Amino acid sequence: MSGTELAIVMFVVLLAMIALRMPIAIALFAVGAIGMVQLTSFDQLLIWLEAAPVGRTASYSLSVIPIFVLMGQLAMHSGLSAVLFRSARAWVGHRPGGMAVATIGGCAAFGAICGSSLATGATMASVSLPEMKKLGYSGALSTGSLAAGGTLGILIPPSIILVIYAIITEQSIGDLFLAAVFPGIIATFYYVISVWVFVRFRPEAGPAGERYGWRERLESLKYVWPVAVIFLLVIGGIYRGIFTPTEGAAVGAAATGLIALFRRMSWDQFTAALIGTAKTTGMIYLILIGAEIYGSFMALSELPLRIAGMVSGLELTPLAVIALILVIYILLGAVMDGLAMILITVPVFLPIVLGLDLGMSEEAKAIWFGILVLSVVETGLITPPVGLNCYVINSLADDVSLVETFKGVTPFVISDFFRLATIVGFPAVALWAPGLL
Repeated sequence: MSGTELAIVMFVVLLAMIALRMPIAIALFAVGAIGMVQLTSFDQLLIWLEAAPVGRTASYSLSVIPIFVLMGQLAMHSGLSAVLFRSARAWVGHRPGGMAVATIGGCAAFGAICGSSLATGATMASVSLPEMKKLGYSGALSTGSLAAGGTLGILIPPSIILVIYAIITEQSIGDLFLAAVFPGIIATFYYVISVWVFVRFRPEAGPAGERYGWRERLESLKYVWPVAVIFLLVIGGIYRGIFTPTEGAAVGAAATGLIALFRRMSWDQFTAALIGTAKTTGMIYLILIGAEIYGSFMALSELPLRIAGMVSGLELTPLAVIALILVIYILLGAVMDGLAMILITVPVFLPIVLGLDLGMSEEAKAIWFGILVLSVVETGLITPPVGLNCYVINSLADDVSLVETFKGVTPFVISDFFRLATIVGFPAVALWAPGLL
């Protein structure tokens, strides 16, 4: 069996292992190790294990990950999600579907200080689900808006997945963060439209809530401005070169910690934030190690080079190539974890994209492609059969069936396709802010 044939067989095995719910890190490591032994020898695998895992995880650039994770954990355990939701509810809760819109707005604001979609959705669910249930919202709309809104946690910077993409592609974290801002705003806007369309056809699904006066609305903003300040401080400071991404993450975590202290965060909550940070960081680093050995196996098999040559031989237009890659990502997103998908596929597809004549510099193409990939990964979080966000939110809503949750996210998935089309058709959406046009 040739290296290319072995790589294809092992990729199918990898997908099967992921579909059977085996931890991503173990699946990547097992497939990569077996493949490497087949193409080289067991002794060569041992030599690789002696240095490569340490080399991958000891990088200074990766130190930004646990700090951003800590920032999100402090925000989650300090109750910031509650004040953000209440502020959004005061402004739009009195309209049909307004509580779902408030949920999405709260998720967007919380995502600005939390780079995890699961944490964003689950944290906001504890606040908004009881309120929507009290008003008589349908299970589909309440859980669907939470599952979709949670994905904004990885699209709106700071985003852990964007940090990983920046590291493996050697791109600027600051540029990627800025490039994600407008797509994140567009995603929020499209989700709000999806809610309004939903309640237009099913008014009983999202009844109007209590109307607040202007005094209450303006007063609610006093709890929101610290989040905006942290977001601008971190993103602006990194982009302007005032501090490095790691320093920016530390500033953001410290500022979030001060807010948590001001909100009288308990010692148990602080301990839970530290433990959550350690668990999440450990999981990410194990996935990185697994992806490293899998990537080495793929490089030995030469499959990425053959795929690139095959795509070039099809003589498709650049936009057709991008469309084909996005279709592959959408299919993979239905069965694969987002972080693993990026680590496995970006080394294969990025060289193809960089070779296309898209009227951009290589740096601009890499940034633009990163935002596209991030958007597809986000869509995969609410796409069956995996749709991890849907499972997490559904587990928090005991009286809602999983089928109902997946029905509820359907309008949001459709809006995601419109957003992808917007970013593909108008690259300026992603490239204007970092000044790469």
